[in-house]
Amino acid sequence: MKNSVLKGILGAVAVAGVAVIAKKVIERKRFVRGIFNEYGIKERSPFGLADKIREMDEEQYQELKGKFKKEFAKCCRKDNTCEA
Repeated sequence: MKNSVLKGILGAVAVAGVAVIAKKVIERKRFVRGIFNEYGIKERSPFGLADKIREMDEEQYQELKGKFKKEFAKCCRKDNTCEA
């Protein structure tokens, strides 16, 4: 009896974990798609993004870099504070 209950609980936790990860992946994919649309990048690949970055001036590049940093940055400092 104990093993089946434990398996059920672990299964539920695993399903919830997969759902959270899938949600995060969808949000990030939506963000990248928005960047491609905002900057008019037709080729939906890293190469298309790299070509567009080569064409940008320094100000546009810093703006794009800031957007990516804000979206993909993790709190990894030892005092557990994020840079804003």
